[in-house]
Amino acid sequence: MHLRPVHFVDAPFAYDDGAVARLAGGMQWFAAYEVQDAGTKRIVPVAEIERLGARATALHARFVAARPALELGERTLRFDQPVVAAILNITPDSFSDGGTHRDDPAAAAAAGMEMAGAGAALIDVGGESTRPGAAAVWEEDEAARVVPVIDRLARAGALVSIDTRKALVMERALSAGAAIVNDVSALLWDKRAVEVVARAGCPVIVMHSPDPEKGGHGAAAYRNVAMEVFDWLDARIDALTAAGIDRSRIIVDPGIGFGKSLQDNLALINALAMFHGLGCPIMLGASRKRLIGALSNEAPVGERLGGSVALALKGAEAGVQLLRVHDVPETLQALRVWRGLRDRAFGG
Repeated sequence: MHLRPVHFVDAPFAYDDGAVARLAGGMQWFAAYEVQDAGTKRIVPVAEIERLGARATALHARFVAARPALELGERTLRFDQPVVAAILNITPDSFSDGGTHRDDPAAAAAAGMEMAGAGAALIDVGGESTRPGAAAVWEEDEAARVVPVIDRLARAGALVSIDTRKALVMERALSAGAAIVNDVSALLWDKRAVEVVARAGCPVIVMHSPDPEKGGHGAAAYRNVAMEVFDWLDARIDALTAAGIDRSRIIVDPGIGFGKSLQDNLALINALAMFHGLGCPIMLGASRKRLIGALSNEAPVGERLGGSVALALKGAEAGVQLLRVHDVPETLQALRVWRGLRDRAFGG
């Protein structure tokens, strides 16, 4: 059985007690679930969901539980409204901004602080491209790229995550001041990665891909992409908690663009609210990705701002807590307008 919140409402106070539920302690309220079970779909009101049994009751509890804030030193990352994680690539070959900040840690850190100043809650620093066909980077080279930047950002007061698959890079980045690990392989590419994260006690972002040990972009044939990605992430969370990583410190990412077709990506984005049933905050990374070009006359990477903002707002509507983006001021402006509309609707 899988559940997806539907029938979102603007004014929960207008409904009888128990008729609507708050999604993950955020800004969205919903009145029903789409229930998928044994190949069938039906709509079940929130007030009746517990009649479906133990699985539905357990999932419902996860959907409505507030996601606790992460206290990370002097910084707090809250999940009661959508926030922006800014992408800062220290690479020569990333699909969007490769080479922009190569070999200049001071300039890269300045760019990161500019994004933090614009309102980004998190700066996600990466030293290896994960685009299809990208060359692998030796772990020492990757660490040398990111550590000087992370050190500058952390000392300046920014909250930093390290985007890497490699345990050595995680260790060095965390020592330099990074507070979160963001791994597109869900800690499967490097056999030491789980140990490093568990020992550090740091939060970790785990992303779905069909072949994380090989790079994440292998072909896959899905019968129901949303349910299969959900089940994969659910099993991965269980494995990580068994290895000593607290569930409250796990963030999930459905992996838009990693081993998925255009139709798969669209289905995942439409089903984003389902992933709150994992009981963890959600990150959406769709900024400037290929699906935008595919839907807009093959617009090149530098001309995908409108589509990126549209996907960020779609994520906000689904209650996504972390939006990983390249275009920080534009996305934040859109979110502020969205937040104003939500506040006004809630106020009646």
